[in-house]
Amino acid sequence: MSRDTSEVPETEVIHEPPRPVLPRMTFEEYLALDDERTMSEWVDGEVIFMSPVAQKHQEIMLFLAQTLGLYVQVHNLGRILLPPFAMKLAAQRRGREPDLSFVSRDRTHLILRTYLDGPADLAVEIVSPESIGRDRGEKFVEYEQAGIKEYWLIDPDRERAEFYELGADGRYRAAQIEPEGVYRSQVVPGFFVRVAWLWQMPAPTLDALRELKLL
Repeated sequence: MSRDTSEVPETEVIHEPPRPVLPRMTFEEYLALDDERTMSEWVDGEVIFMSPVAQKHQEIMLFLAQTLGLYVQVHNLGRILLPPFAMKLAAQRRGREPDLSFVSRDRTHLILRTYLDGPADLAVEIVSPESIGRDRGEKFVEYEQAGIKEYWLIDPDRERAEFYELGADGRYRAAQIEPEGVYRSQVVPGFFVRVAWLWQMPAPTLDALRELKLL
């Protein structure tokens, strides 16, 4: 049972500092920037550069890449993508780079050499003070409109994880987390994450893999 949250989730937004941009360009020109694309996204013709991420952010991203990545590989469910690898949302004129994306097996033909040509099935964003407004505002709306079936928002500073699932009406609803703190993905069959795992440092990767029956 999911709770209806058709509104963009409310939160205290930390205003971002000015972000440097290059001259306006096409998505194809953006892809051709090569090394300059590191930690950047393409937004309606502008290249937006991101701030460096914190160590805790990296720990969580690596933990999810290892656990979810191995689970997807073992069960032949699709592919996991990590930045820098753009996700082109043509209707929104966006080239976003989620912290982690999952593309189901029947949609892997959308994975091209340098970008994903369409929305992922699952997008994960790990929130930072610099990105909180973008992740919970712009991207929430864009991912919903693009039809990304699950959107995970993970905030290490507040130790808060939210999981949104796309309803039949095309709107995100906050998914229920089980009383023991477990979220079970609807997009990745059989995969679950204990929210407490996300805040443990170092990450309990081996324990999680055992519980997921991957070891």
